[in-house]
Formats: sequence, structure tokens, C-alpha cells
Amino acid sequence: MSSTPPSASLRGFLDAHFASPGDLAAAPALAELLRRECAELDASLRRLEAQLGAAAASWLARSAGARSDLRRIRSPGGAVDAEDEGAETVRKVGLPALVREIQRIDTIRLYAEATLQLEALVGNLEDVAFSIVRQASKLNLPSILRKSNEAELKHAKLLNAVNAVRDIERELVRVSTSRPKWTSLIMAVDSRVDKTLAILRPQALTDYRALLAALGWPPSLSSPDTEHDKYSQIPNPLVLMNEENKEKYSQSFLALCALQHVQANREVRQCEIAAATPALADSKYFDKTACLDNGLWAIDELVHPVASRMEYHFAKWSEQPEFIFTLVYKITKDFMDGVDDVLQPLIDHARLAGLSAKESWVTGMVKMLVGYLERQIFPAFVTSNQDQTTAVKPEVESSWMHLNDLMISFDKRMQLLADSGIQKIASLSEGLSRSLSVFSIYNEHPDWLQIWASVELSSAQDKLKSGMEDETSWSCSDSQHDQLGHMENSIKFLLSTREDYKAPPISEFVVKTALSMIERGCALPNRGMQIHYNRSSSVKFLNDFFLVLRDRCEALQLSNTALEDQSLSKASCAINAARYCENVLREWDEDTAFLDMGPQGSLFTDEISFLVKLGTNYLEQILSAILLEFEDLSWEYVQNIGSWSGQTAVDDQILDEENAGVSLGFIASLDVLTDRTTKLKQYLNSKDFLDLWRSIAEGLDYFIYSSIRWGELNFSDTGVIQLRVDTKALLHIFRPFCSRPEAFLPFLSESLRLLTMKKSDAHYLLEMLTDDTRSNNCLKHQGLHHVNAGQAAKILRSRKFGG
Repeated sequence: MSSTPPSASLRGFLDAHFASPGDLAAAPALAELLRRECAELDASLRRLEAQLGAAAASWLARSAGARSDLRRIRSPGGAVDAEDEGAETVRKVGLPALVREIQRIDTIRLYAEATLQLEALVGNLEDVAFSIVRQASKLNLPSILRKSNEAELKHAKLLNAVNAVRDIERELVRVSTSRPKWTSLIMAVDSRVDKTLAILRPQALTDYRALLAALGWPPSLSSPDTEHDKYSQIPNPLVLMNEENKEKYSQSFLALCALQHVQANREVRQCEIAAATPALADSKYFDKTACLDNGLWAIDELVHPVASRMEYHFAKWSEQPEFIFTLVYKITKDFMDGVDDVLQPLIDHARLAGLSAKESWVTGMVKMLVGYLERQIFPAFVTSNQDQTTAVKPEVESSWMHLNDLMISFDKRMQLLADSGIQKIASLSEGLSRSLSVFSIYNEHPDWLQIWASVELSSAQDKLKSGMEDETSWSCSDSQHDQLGHMENSIKFLLSTREDYKAPPISEFVVKTALSMIERGCALPNRGMQIHYNRSSSVKFLNDFFLVLRDRCEALQLSNTALEDQSLSKASCAINAARYCENVLREWDEDTAFLDMGPQGSLFTDEISFLVKLGTNYLEQILSAILLEFEDLSWEYVQNIGSWSGQTAVDDQILDEENAGVSLGFIASLDVLTDRTTKLKQYLNSKDFLDLWRSIAEGLDYFIYSSIRWGELNFSDTGVIQLRVDTKALLHIFRPFCSRPEAFLPFLSESLRLLTMKKSDAHYLLEMLTDDTRSNNCLKHQGLHHVNAGQAAKILRSRKFGG
């Protein structure tokens, strides 16, 4: 009688545990383990059968009651027995309750089915994982590259485990979509799967490392020729593999990628569930990030053994970190082509969309360097910074800045390596691959970031202090604007450069220094770190300079002392510097690099407001000082306006505008005003000067007009002519800045128009002004838009006509 041959799965099980005669000694232990597992499975089966029987009995009891109720409900309407007075109640109340009960029973059935399905899937995964771990100790390094059933069987088991996780994920997605309230079931399954994956991943990585070692990875590293920055070419074992080894490596790489891929999908699904489920809002799921975002495990494992050999060289260069960065770049570049040629096809085969072998390789090398800097370099720098004295402060600051300069240069070079051969859209390329940045070291150490910002600020402040000590750096003189004879043609209102604003050279130094600090901060990998760095460095630096501008203006005490050329020059330079810096900050805020850096979308909102207020305040002080000075010099003249009323001739000649001169009491104030406006035109930027001279004109107009005692004086022909001559002299001062300065002295101009009217027209207008209904229209008809009816009437009554 012939026996039936064992199944393939049984043969595989026996081959896995009895690969050699020496394994027979473990047979009793294996048999005992199998008996124990069988007993546990039998006990579990009996428990499930008992639960199923109890559920069926309960369902049958409820079903019998429901059948009885339905039979009574279906009885004819008039056939309700007197004994069954609850039939109507059953019809109205019992039926909805019965439907709910049936739905509850159906939900329990679905829950039980889903639980059994997931139990089977998770059990299958745990069995495969247990088998892999049992087999792990039987493999040794020489057997990895040899053709062996053990290695192939283990690889197949790993793929089976990956498939089992995929099946579990599909079922969990179905359950979470159709039954989102079953969170306890989902969390229970996730907990068991996580524990199993925590066993599988280390084992898979161990096998992958063993394969790399058997292939000769990592190769030996050549020492750099630091003097000539030349290196010998390092052979790449990945490129030198034969076809058989390449096949084994490909299988191991793909299996590890598949395991990482399912793990990433699980984390994405868990985060989505946590975000949509309030009950899980505080759970561990929110702490997870898709593991593919941090690089490929398979490529990271290529980096780790290389790193251990590179750190031997790093230890010799703690005082010369530039050699560390150079070696990392060199090793990364040497293996780049091999990594891309061998691994990119495997990544594409694994359908890991959007992943680049080059970028993953560069990311791994950068992470390795960040780890070394974090352990060995930065702690020493931090200690030096804390223990520094005044004597060694410049040296410590120089070392910090030199290290960060190296990091910036290294980042750019590594980014070029990662992007080499990859076509990227220009508008989208900026900001990609931020995980490549070596500056991510500051993400975990904000105190180090603060030290860097403080070092940058201290260095910039020292340079600024040295620059401000030289008074020539505050000089606003510009040969293009010193030619006073060409003032009419030199006005420019579209300002952009420092020269346009007539700002002192120190302001351009401040702007360039702050911009340099900001550009260095752009190397930081996220917006939050950039904001923190800038607020602690460039923004503070700018604020310090703006306070200096304010202090220089306050020291002049413009409102308390007589104006001098030096005071006007210094105040104008400070205002010009403030306006120039304000313009630069507004341009920076419009740059996309600064978007969303501040609470209102602006990093410099407060600084711009400060500069606007500073410029406005000291322009107002200059305006006030000039008006007060003019008032002091012309007070006697203004009080005597109209005293010429009794004069009808000068030297027996009729006084007219051709032979009349400016009033003697008015000449000094006009001369001083001419000097002030001329100097301000020379010192002040064109925009602020435009606003200032117009404000001066309007202030003088109001002062002179309001000082005349309208209605109390009688302006004769001589008095009107003299007032016109004096007003023309005043307008002449502003005429180089405007073709019609009369528009900025409206009250004086309109007063003279009223005073020079013919007698008949004046009387007629005066009569019209007494009619309130027509007074305003009458004034507008005469082209008078500033004086009101009452003021116009007073002016007309002040006119004395001869004859």
C-alpha cells in the first residue's frame, strides 16, 4: 500500500527546521511547541463554538418572539381578541423596537464576522513572523550568497508577511469606512500588527546588512589629499556585482522596500482615522509620520557602514570642519552614479512613486553628517560660547559663522547632486527636498539656533558700531544734488536707490548687512525656524539702527533751539535714512520669500510703522521750527498790515506794483525762509521735501491770513498794492518748486482777489453774500473755494475805495 506524499507546505516546514542531521536533536522541543499551539487553537475553537451557540440560541429566542408578534400584527383588523388588548400597542410601539433589535443583531453578526476575518489575517501574519525569526539563527554569512533553500524560503516568507499586512490593511480600510465607530477593534488589530512589524523590520534589516557585508559593502575609503583637494576613485561594490549577486540584492532590496511601503501606508491610514475620529485625537497615531518621508531604509543601510568608516577621519578634523564637509560630499558624489544606475530601476519596479534614488542617497548622507555634528561638533561650539571671555569672543563668533558658512555651501552642493538629471519646474523647485538640509540640526536644538542668531547679531553690531564712528558715513552730500542752480530740473519722485533718497552710506551698509543675515537664514528648512532666526538677528539689528536714527534726531532738539544748517543737515540725513530703509523693508515684504513670516503676512510690520512715525515726527518738528522762526521774524510786519491804508502816493507818484518794493519788515523773514527751503531742497529727499514745502506754504498762508484784522482795517488802493507785492515775494520763494504756488496759499490768494475787485462788483457781491441761499453759489461762481461767506464779507468790508 503506497503512502500519500507530503504537501508542499509540509515539506517547506520540515526543510526549514531540519536542514541538516544535526537539527534532529531539536525535534522533541519542536513537537512540544506544536502540541502546545494545537491545544491553544483547539481551546480557542471551542470558545468560539460556545459563543456562536449562545448567540444562535439568543437569536432563536428573539426570533420566536418576533414571529409571534408578527403573527398577531397580520391578523384581520376586526379580529383582535379582547384578551390581546396589547396588539395595538405592539403595532405602534413594538414594531420600531423590533426593527432596531434586528439591526442590532445584524450589527453584532457583522462585527463577529469582521473580528473572525481579522483574527485569521493577523494570526497568519504572526505565524509567518514567528517562522522567520525561528529561521534567522540558521543562516550564516557564507551561506547568504550561496544558492540555498533557506535564504529563498526566508525571502518568500518576508514577502508573505508583506502580503499579509496588505490584506489586513484592506480589511481595516473597509471596516473604518463602513463602520467608523468600531475604533476599539481597529486599535486592537493595529496594536498586534505593530508588535509583529516591530519584530519583522529589525530581522529584515539584519538580513539586508548581512547581504551587503557579503557583497563587500562598505568599500575602504581613501584618505583625502587635503592640500590639493584630490581623492582617489573609490570602487563601488554595487556596480561590480555579478548577475547572480545582483539578483539576490534586487530581491532583498525590493522586499525591504515593500515592507517599508506597507508600513508607510499604515501610518497614513492611521493618521487619517485619527484626524477624522475625535476619540483618537490625543492618541499615538498623531505622532506618526509616513516613514517614506525620511528616506528609504534600504538606502539608509548603505549609509550606516560608510558613516562608521568616515567618522574615523572626522575625529582628526574637529578643528577643521571644512574637511569633514568635503569628505562627505566626495563620498556622496563618488557613489552617486552607481546608486542611480542600480537602485533607481529597483525603486521604479517597487512603484514607489516620486522617490529618487539620488535624493534618498543624498538624504541619507546628510542625516549621517547631521548626527555626527550633533554628537561631536556642536556641543564643543556651545561649550566654547558659554565659557567665552571678551578676549576670545571674536574667535568663537568667527568659528560659529565659519561653520554655518560651510553648512550653507554644503547644502547647495548636495542639493545640486540630488537634483542632477532631474527636470524640475522652476516655480516649484525652490523649497523641494527640504529634508536634505543639514540645517535640520537646528530643528531639534532651538537653543543652538538662538546662539547662531546671537552670534550673527553680535558680529553685525560690532561692524555697525565701527562704521557709525566715522562721521563721513552719515554724510548725505551728493554732487548731483548740490547744483542749486538746477533745482527745477532735479526733482525726482520715483525713488529706489540710496542716492535717490539722499540717504547716508551707513544706511546702505545696514540694509546689505541685514539682507546678508536674512539670506543665510533662508538655508533653514522650515518657515518657523526662519522666522525665529530673523527675529533674533536681522530684525533686532535693524531695530538697533532705527533707534540710533531716533536718538540722533532727538539730540538735535529741533523744537527747542534755533534752526542751524548743521541741525537741518543731520535731521534730513536721519529722515532720508529712515525713508530709504522703509522702502527697502516694503520691497522685502512684497518678496515671496517673506510671505507669511509675520502675523499680518509681513515680517517687518512693526519696523515699517516705526520708520513711518519717525520720519513724520521729525518732518513735523522741522515744519514747526520753520513756521515759528518765520512768525518771530515777521510778527511786527504782520501786526502792521493795513497801516499803509492812509498812503495814496510815494514821492508824489501813484504807487503801483512796478515801483513798489517789498515791505522792509517782511524782508528778513523772506530771506530766512528762502535759505531754509534752499537747504532743505539740498538735504532732503524729493518726496519728503515736496510734502514739507507745501506744508510750509499752507502754514504761512494760514498764519498771515488769520493775523490780519479783517473788518477792523480799511485797505486803500495803496494797501492792496503793497499786500500784493509782499504776497508775490512770498510766492516767488516757492515758484522753483511749482508753477502755480498760489494753490498752496489759497486764503491769501483769494483775499487779494476780493480786495482787487472793482467797486461795483464788490458792492454787488457783498449784497449777494447777505442772502444765505445764494452766498455759496456766488462764491463758487467767482472761483472762491476756501473762504466762506462770512470771511468774504469781512474782507470786502475792509476795502476802502478812493473818491
